[in-house]
Amino acid sequence: MMAKKPPKAAPRRIFQERMRITSLPLYFEGYLLVKRAEYQEFKHYWTELRGTTLFFYVDKKNTTYIDKLDLMDLTCLTDQNPTEKCCAKFLLVLPKEEVEVKTENTESGEEWRGFILTITELSVPQHVSLLPGQMIRLHEVLEREKKRRTEIEGPPNLPLRKEIQPMEEYMDILNPMPVCFYSVSRKEATEMLEKNPSFGNMILRPGSDSRNYSITIRQEIDTPRIKHYRVVSIGAGYTIELEKPVTLPNLFSVIDYFVKETRGNLRPFIYSTDENLGHKKADSPIKISPWKQEQPFVRPVIKNAVRSHVNDYMNEFLGQESNKIRREKRETEEKSGH
Repeated sequence: MMAKKPPKAAPRRIFQERMRITSLPLYFEGYLLVKRAEYQEFKHYWTELRGTTLFFYVDKKNTTYIDKLDLMDLTCLTDQNPTEKCCAKFLLVLPKEEVEVKTENTESGEEWRGFILTITELSVPQHVSLLPGQMIRLHEVLEREKKRRTEIEGPPNLPLRKEIQPMEEYMDILNPMPVCFYSVSRKEATEMLEKNPSFGNMILRPGSDSRNYSITIRQEIDTPRIKHYRVVSIGAGYTIELEKPVTLPNLFSVIDYFVKETRGNLRPFIYSTDENLGHKKADSPIKISPWKQEQPFVRPVIKNAVRSHVNDYMNEFLGQESNKIRREKRETEEKSGH
Protein backbone atom coordinates (compact mmCIF):
# COMPACT_ATOMS: atom_id res chain seq x y z
CA MET A 1 0.00 0.00 0.00
CA MET A 2 1.15 3.49 -0.80
CA ALA A 3 1.95 5.72 2.14
CA LYS A 4 -0.61 8.42 2.75
CA LYS A 5 0.47 11.99 2.10
CA PRO A 6 0.27 14.34 5.10
CA PRO A 7 -2.87 16.48 5.12
CA LYS A 8 -2.54 19.86 3.46
CA ALA A 9 -2.77 22.90 5.64
CA ALA A 10 -5.94 24.89 5.19
CA PRO A 11 -5.41 28.25 3.39
CA ARG A 12 -7.08 30.07 6.26
CA ARG A 13 -4.72 28.56 8.82
CA ILE A 14 -1.70 29.46 6.67
CA PHE A 15 -2.93 33.05 6.42
CA GLN A 16 -3.46 33.30 10.18
CA GLU A 17 -0.04 31.84 10.95
CA ARG A 18 1.70 34.25 8.58
CA MET A 19 -0.24 37.13 10.10
CA ARG A 20 0.89 36.03 13.57
CA ILE A 21 4.55 35.78 12.52
CA THR A 22 4.75 39.04 10.55
CA SER A 23 2.19 41.09 12.54
CA LEU A 24 1.45 43.05 9.35
CA PRO A 25 -1.63 43.35 7.11
CA LEU A 26 -1.55 41.58 3.75
CA TYR A 27 -1.96 43.95 0.78
CA PHE A 28 -0.93 41.85 -2.22
CA GLU A 29 0.57 38.46 -3.03
CA GLY A 30 1.83 36.41 -5.97
CA TYR A 31 4.87 34.76 -7.50
CA LEU A 32 8.00 36.85 -8.06
CA LEU A 33 11.44 36.18 -9.47
CA VAL A 34 13.92 38.04 -7.25
CA LYS A 35 17.63 38.73 -7.68
CA ARG A 36 19.51 40.40 -4.82
CA ALA A 37 23.20 41.29 -4.63
CA GLU A 38 24.09 38.02 -2.86
CA TYR A 39 22.22 35.92 -5.46
CA GLN A 40 23.93 34.63 -8.58
CA GLU A 41 20.60 34.29 -10.40
CA PHE A 42 16.88 34.93 -10.01
CA LYS A 43 15.08 32.95 -7.29
CA HIS A 44 11.41 32.02 -7.54
CA TYR A 45 9.33 32.95 -4.48
CA TRP A 46 5.74 33.13 -3.40
CA THR A 47 5.76 36.75 -2.23
CA GLU A 48 3.52 38.73 0.10
CA LEU A 49 3.44 42.50 0.44
CA ARG A 50 2.61 43.14 4.10
CA GLY A 51 2.81 46.73 5.28
CA THR A 52 5.90 48.12 3.57
CA THR A 53 7.75 44.77 3.57
CA LEU A 54 8.04 42.00 0.97
CA PHE A 55 8.10 38.54 2.56
CA PHE A 56 9.49 35.67 0.46
CA TYR A 57 8.29 32.05 0.87
CA VAL A 58 9.48 28.84 -0.78
CA ASP A 59 5.92 28.22 -1.95
CA LYS A 60 2.31 29.08 -1.17
CA LYS A 61 2.02 26.45 1.57
CA ASN A 62 4.89 27.51 3.82
CA THR A 63 3.95 29.53 6.87
CA THR A 64 7.44 30.85 7.62
CA TYR A 65 9.23 33.23 5.25
CA ILE A 66 12.86 32.60 4.29
CA ASP A 67 13.76 36.17 3.38
CA LYS A 68 12.26 39.65 3.44
CA LEU A 69 12.84 43.12 1.97
CA ASP A 70 11.84 46.36 3.71
CA LEU A 71 10.64 48.96 1.18
CA MET A 72 10.12 51.82 3.64
CA ASP A 73 13.13 53.71 2.30
CA LEU A 74 12.60 52.86 -1.37
CA THR A 75 14.34 55.51 -3.46
CA CYS A 76 12.73 54.66 -6.78
CA LEU A 77 11.19 51.88 -8.85
CA THR A 78 12.69 51.73 -12.34
CA ASP A 79 10.99 49.81 -15.15
CA GLN A 80 13.30 47.67 -17.25
CA ASN A 81 12.77 46.07 -20.65
CA PRO A 82 12.90 42.30 -20.21
CA THR A 83 14.07 40.06 -23.03
CA GLU A 84 10.90 38.00 -22.56
CA LYS A 85 7.87 39.89 -23.83
CA CYS A 86 5.42 37.92 -21.67
CA CYS A 87 6.73 39.25 -18.33
CA ALA A 88 7.53 42.52 -16.57
CA LYS A 89 10.84 43.48 -14.96
CA PHE A 90 11.77 46.38 -12.71
CA LEU A 91 14.51 47.51 -10.35
CA LEU A 92 13.88 48.41 -6.70
CA VAL A 93 16.49 51.01 -5.68
CA LEU A 94 17.12 51.23 -1.93
CA PRO A 95 19.77 53.21 -0.01
CA LYS A 96 21.95 50.13 0.56
CA GLU A 97 21.06 47.79 -2.33
CA GLU A 98 19.33 47.38 -5.68
CA VAL A 99 16.99 44.43 -6.18
CA GLU A 100 15.88 43.10 -9.57
CA VAL A 101 12.32 41.78 -9.73
CA LYS A 102 10.64 39.89 -12.54
CA THR A 103 6.97 38.85 -12.76
CA GLU A 104 5.27 35.97 -14.53
CA ASN A 105 3.33 38.25 -16.87
CA THR A 106 2.88 41.94 -17.67
CA GLU A 107 -0.48 42.19 -15.90
CA SER A 108 0.89 41.01 -12.54
CA GLY A 109 3.84 43.36 -13.13
CA GLU A 110 1.51 46.35 -13.29
CA GLU A 111 -0.23 45.18 -10.11
CA TRP A 112 3.02 44.76 -8.19
CA ARG A 113 4.22 48.16 -9.43
CA GLY A 114 0.94 49.82 -8.39
CA PHE A 115 0.85 48.33 -4.89
CA ILE A 116 4.54 48.97 -4.14
CA LEU A 117 4.33 52.63 -5.22
CA THR A 118 1.08 53.13 -3.30
CA ILE A 119 2.47 51.99 0.06
CA THR A 120 5.90 53.62 -0.33
CA GLU A 121 4.71 57.01 -1.66
CA LEU A 122 1.40 56.98 0.24
CA SER A 123 -0.43 57.94 -2.95
CA VAL A 124 -2.01 55.95 -5.75
CA PRO A 125 0.14 56.20 -8.92
CA GLN A 126 -1.64 57.73 -11.90
CA HIS A 127 0.27 56.04 -14.70
CA VAL A 128 -0.57 52.36 -14.19
CA SER A 129 -2.59 50.20 -16.59
CA LEU A 130 -5.06 48.61 -14.18
CA LEU A 131 -8.77 47.83 -14.29
CA PRO A 132 -11.23 49.96 -12.26
CA GLY A 133 -11.61 47.22 -9.66
CA GLN A 134 -7.83 47.04 -9.21
CA MET A 135 -7.64 50.82 -8.81
CA ILE A 136 -10.32 50.68 -6.11
CA ARG A 137 -8.23 48.06 -4.35
CA LEU A 138 -5.20 50.41 -4.44
CA HIS A 139 -7.22 53.17 -2.80
CA GLU A 140 -8.41 50.75 -0.10
CA VAL A 141 -4.83 49.66 0.60
CA LEU A 142 -3.72 53.30 0.74
CA GLU A 143 -6.27 54.10 3.46
CA ARG A 144 -5.33 50.98 5.44
CA GLU A 145 -1.62 51.84 5.30
CA LYS A 146 -2.23 55.46 6.36
CA LYS A 147 -4.31 54.26 9.30
CA ARG A 148 -1.68 51.67 10.25
CA ARG A 149 1.11 54.24 10.34
CA THR A 150 -0.98 56.68 12.35
CA GLU A 151 -1.71 53.98 14.94
CA ILE A 152 1.99 53.09 15.19
CA GLU A 153 3.47 56.58 15.19
CA GLY A 154 0.59 58.56 16.66
CA PRO A 155 -0.41 62.09 15.58
CA PRO A 156 2.39 64.64 15.21
CA ASN A 157 3.17 66.51 18.42
CA LEU A 158 2.26 70.17 18.05
CA PRO A 159 3.77 72.66 20.51
CA LEU A 160 1.22 73.99 22.98
CA ARG A 161 0.45 77.67 22.88
CA LYS A 162 1.10 79.35 26.20
CA GLU A 163 -0.17 82.66 27.49
CA ILE A 164 3.37 83.84 28.32
CA GLN A 165 6.35 82.38 26.48
CA PRO A 166 10.09 83.03 26.87
CA MET A 167 11.68 84.86 23.94
CA GLU A 168 13.57 81.74 22.78
CA GLU A 169 10.38 79.67 22.52
CA TYR A 170 8.62 82.53 20.77
CA MET A 171 11.39 82.84 18.21
CA ASP A 172 11.36 79.07 17.60
CA ILE A 173 7.65 79.21 16.83
CA LEU A 174 8.05 82.23 14.58
CA ASN A 175 10.94 80.63 12.70
CA PRO A 176 9.44 79.41 9.39
CA MET A 177 10.51 76.46 7.30
CA PRO A 178 13.20 76.96 4.62
CA VAL A 179 11.89 78.70 1.51
CA CYS A 180 12.18 75.50 -0.54
CA PHE A 181 9.85 73.53 1.76
CA TYR A 182 6.53 72.38 0.26
CA SER A 183 3.99 69.96 1.69
CA VAL A 184 3.91 67.74 -1.39
CA SER A 185 4.40 64.06 -2.17
CA ARG A 186 7.48 62.58 -3.83
CA LYS A 187 5.64 62.52 -7.17
CA GLU A 188 4.48 66.14 -6.88
CA ALA A 189 7.98 67.31 -5.95
CA THR A 190 9.37 65.54 -9.02
CA GLU A 191 6.78 67.22 -11.26
CA MET A 192 7.56 70.65 -9.80
CA LEU A 193 11.28 70.25 -10.51
CA GLU A 194 10.73 68.90 -14.02
CA LYS A 195 8.19 71.54 -15.10
CA ASN A 196 9.97 74.58 -13.62
CA PRO A 197 13.76 74.00 -13.73
CA SER A 198 14.47 77.76 -13.69
CA PHE A 199 13.02 78.04 -10.14
CA GLY A 200 15.67 75.77 -8.63
CA ASN A 201 16.41 72.07 -8.38
CA MET A 202 16.02 71.16 -4.69
CA ILE A 203 12.83 70.71 -2.65
CA LEU A 204 12.42 69.94 1.05
CA ARG A 205 9.21 68.02 1.72
CA PRO A 206 7.54 65.96 4.48
CA GLY A 207 8.69 62.36 4.86
CA SER A 208 6.32 59.44 4.47
CA ASP A 209 6.06 58.98 8.25
CA SER A 210 4.83 62.57 8.93
CA ARG A 211 7.65 63.23 11.43
CA ASN A 212 10.77 63.27 9.30
CA TYR A 213 11.61 64.97 6.00
CA SER A 214 12.95 64.23 2.53
CA ILE A 215 15.06 66.19 0.04
CA THR A 216 14.20 65.78 -3.66
CA ILE A 217 16.77 67.03 -6.17
CA ARG A 218 17.03 67.14 -9.95
CA GLN A 219 20.49 67.11 -11.50
CA GLU A 220 21.44 67.31 -15.16
CA ILE A 221 24.71 65.47 -15.63
CA ASP A 222 24.40 63.30 -18.73
CA THR A 223 20.61 63.17 -18.50
CA PRO A 224 18.25 64.70 -15.94
CA ARG A 225 18.16 62.55 -12.80
CA ILE A 226 15.85 62.71 -9.78
CA LYS A 227 17.17 61.65 -6.38
CA HIS A 228 15.62 61.54 -2.92
CA TYR A 229 17.39 61.82 0.44
CA ARG A 230 15.84 61.09 3.81
CA VAL A 231 16.30 63.67 6.61
CA VAL A 232 15.58 62.19 10.05
CA SER A 233 14.72 64.25 13.11
CA ILE A 234 16.97 63.07 15.95
CA GLY A 235 16.73 64.99 19.21
CA ALA A 236 17.34 68.66 18.52
CA GLY A 237 19.06 68.03 15.17
CA TYR A 238 18.53 66.46 11.77
CA THR A 239 20.50 63.63 10.16
CA ILE A 240 20.85 63.30 6.37
CA GLU A 241 20.95 59.59 5.57
CA LEU A 242 23.97 59.41 3.27
CA GLU A 243 26.66 56.75 2.94
CA LYS A 244 28.31 58.66 5.79
CA PRO A 245 25.37 60.22 7.70
CA VAL A 246 25.60 63.95 8.37
CA THR A 247 23.91 65.51 11.44
CA LEU A 248 23.08 69.22 11.44
CA PRO A 249 21.36 71.52 13.97
CA ASN A 250 18.38 72.61 11.85
CA LEU A 251 16.70 72.34 8.44
CA PHE A 252 18.30 75.57 7.20
CA SER A 253 21.68 73.93 7.77
CA VAL A 254 20.48 70.89 5.84
CA ILE A 255 19.72 73.06 2.80
CA ASP A 256 23.05 74.90 3.18
CA TYR A 257 24.87 71.56 3.27
CA PHE A 258 23.51 70.46 -0.12
CA VAL A 259 24.23 73.88 -1.66
CA LYS A 260 27.80 74.04 -0.36
CA GLU A 261 28.68 70.41 -1.13
CA THR A 262 27.65 70.90 -4.78
CA ARG A 263 29.27 74.39 -5.03
CA GLY A 264 25.95 75.97 -5.83
CA ASN A 265 24.86 73.41 -8.45
CA LEU A 266 21.92 72.61 -6.20
CA ARG A 267 19.66 75.61 -5.65
CA PRO A 268 16.56 75.80 -3.43
CA PHE A 269 13.37 75.62 -5.48
CA ILE A 270 11.51 78.87 -4.77
CA TYR A 271 7.94 78.91 -6.00
CA SER A 272 6.32 82.25 -5.17
CA THR A 273 3.88 84.79 -6.54
CA ASP A 274 5.18 87.49 -4.16
CA GLU A 275 6.31 90.36 -6.38
CA ASN A 276 8.43 91.80 -3.56
CA LEU A 277 10.62 88.70 -3.65
CA GLY A 278 11.10 89.02 -7.38
CA HIS A 279 10.15 85.48 -8.32
CA LYS A 280 8.35 84.64 -11.54
CA LYS A 281 5.05 82.78 -11.33
CA ALA A 282 5.07 79.20 -12.63
CA ASP A 283 3.37 78.47 -15.96
CA SER A 284 1.74 75.31 -14.64
CA PRO A 285 1.43 75.74 -10.87
CA ILE A 286 0.85 72.72 -8.69
CA LYS A 287 -1.56 73.15 -5.82
CA ILE A 288 0.56 73.28 -2.68
CA SER A 289 -1.08 72.64 0.67
CA PRO A 290 0.28 74.35 3.80
CA TRP A 291 2.51 72.35 6.13
CA LYS A 292 0.20 70.85 8.71
CA GLN A 293 2.54 71.65 11.59
CA GLU A 294 2.84 75.35 10.82
CA GLN A 295 1.43 77.50 13.60
CA PRO A 296 -1.76 79.42 12.61
CA PHE A 297 -1.17 82.14 15.20
CA VAL A 298 2.19 83.31 13.84
CA ARG A 299 2.00 86.94 12.71
CA PRO A 300 2.44 87.05 8.90
CA VAL A 301 4.35 90.36 8.94
CA ILE A 302 7.11 88.90 11.10
CA LYS A 303 7.10 85.65 9.09
CA ASN A 304 7.57 87.54 5.84
CA ALA A 305 10.42 89.51 7.36
CA VAL A 306 12.19 86.36 8.49
CA ARG A 307 11.57 84.72 5.12
CA SER A 308 12.99 87.75 3.31
CA HIS A 309 16.07 87.54 5.52
CA VAL A 310 16.54 83.88 4.61
CA ASN A 311 16.16 84.69 0.91
CA ASP A 312 18.77 87.43 1.20
CA TYR A 313 21.14 85.04 2.96
CA MET A 314 20.77 82.34 0.29
CA ASN A 315 21.14 84.82 -2.56
CA GLU A 316 24.26 86.26 -0.91
CA PHE A 317 25.80 82.81 -0.57
CA LEU A 318 25.00 81.74 -4.12
CA GLY A 319 26.31 85.02 -5.53
CA GLN A 320 29.66 85.07 -3.72
CA GLU A 321 31.59 83.41 -6.53
CA SER A 322 29.91 85.57 -9.20
CA ASN A 323 30.66 88.76 -7.25
CA LYS A 324 34.31 87.75 -6.88
CA ILE A 325 34.66 87.13 -10.62
CA ARG A 326 32.98 90.46 -11.48
CA ARG A 327 35.23 92.33 -9.01
CA GLU A 328 38.41 90.80 -10.43
CA LYS A 329 37.24 91.59 -13.97
CA ARG A 330 36.51 95.22 -13.03
CA GLU A 331 39.92 95.62 -11.39
CA THR A 332 41.60 94.20 -14.51
CA GLU A 333 39.69 96.62 -16.77
CA GLU A 334 40.60 99.58 -14.56
CA LYS A 335 44.30 98.67 -14.67
CA SER A 336 44.14 98.31 -18.44
CA GLY A 337 42.45 101.72 -18.72
CA HIS A 338 45.31 103.41 -16.85
